[in-house]
Amino acid sequence: MKAPADAADRLARLRLIRSENVGPITFRELMKYFASAEEALDALPSLAGRGGGRKIKVCTKSKAEEELAAAEAAGAHHLFMGEPDYPKVLAAAEDAPPVLLLIGRRDLLKPPAVAIVGARNASTNGRRIARAIAAGVAAEGLAVASGMARGIDAAAHEGALDGGTVAVLAGGPDVVYPEENRRLYDSIRERGTILAESPPGLVPQARHFPRRNRIISGLSLGVVVVEAAVRSGSLITARLANEQGREVMAVPGSPLDPRCRGTNDLIRKGATMVEEAADVLAALEAMRGDELSQPESRRLGDADTTTGAPVPDHARTRILDALGHTPASVDAIIRDLGLPAQAVLTVLLELELAGRIERQPGNMVVLVGNGE
Repeated sequence: MKAPADAADRLARLRLIRSENVGPITFRELMKYFASAEEALDALPSLAGRGGGRKIKVCTKSKAEEELAAAEAAGAHHLFMGEPDYPKVLAAAEDAPPVLLLIGRRDLLKPPAVAIVGARNASTNGRRIARAIAAGVAAEGLAVASGMARGIDAAAHEGALDGGTVAVLAGGPDVVYPEENRRLYDSIRERGTILAESPPGLVPQARHFPRRNRIISGLSLGVVVVEAAVRSGSLITARLANEQGREVMAVPGSPLDPRCRGTNDLIRKGATMVEEAADVLAALEAMRGDELSQPESRRLGDADTTTGAPVPDHARTRILDALGHTPASVDAIIRDLGLPAQAVLTVLLELELAGRIERQPGNMVVLVGNGE
């Protein structure tokens, strides 16, 4: 994706991603479909209307300008995909954020990163291992990314402070969560990098943490899990890393400790076992020189049909009938229906903007609500 052309284009892109039902994947599709973000904004109401939803809420110019002012007041900068400082490794993820808010050092986004995540209720030994691995990895020139949660995340940030650490927040870049990590937040703000996808002032809720996790894994060549229960957010990060083609590593632990059952299970399923920084560096050696390419998504229309080719009602009905509450592959829908790819993709875009389907990583879509 090209960098914004000017300040007006930056504002239009911010309005687009802040508009209702426009997620990262849809944003990319719209930017391929239309010649500019401004054109996409103008087309949102008609696209959503054809999808059968209520009137879509388009982010206003004044609302976007308020966010820019709030970011400046918080010492944050908007970093748009395509700009030189946007992390190239993250851009290779299909659902990478079109815009990030950054506080602190931009230079830490240049080198490849290693994510270190784990239990919030971590043991003393788990914290010690996380700090040691983070310090050793950072000393070799790799940034350490984590989510600034209590426990393993905090220990990883602490260990990497001297070499370079990136904290990815679930809320706004100026919102400290949990409050007990305020001193750590201040240290990272001064010596490292704070990243957020959400606008300033947003207090994180439960649904924001999985979205944050896919940024942590997307920034990194590999993810190291230190202590994780069978059901934990850290395992979500590991799964996302695997889907993004990153290396998944885990520190083994006692089978008697519930905090280690998730990590041991990762190893059982094929994750690389690591015990120290040297193990992590060895596992990533082959990847450090590789260039991860940005994903190519289908273009929804040709340059001379940017408003979308008409789709017959019978085709819309067939596409809706093919959708369900279990995620389905877009490629499989196109193949099974035997309809032109452009027609299917256009209808899916309209349905998503109407709030009737949700797009998921891996080129999957799922029906939301009752589908009516």
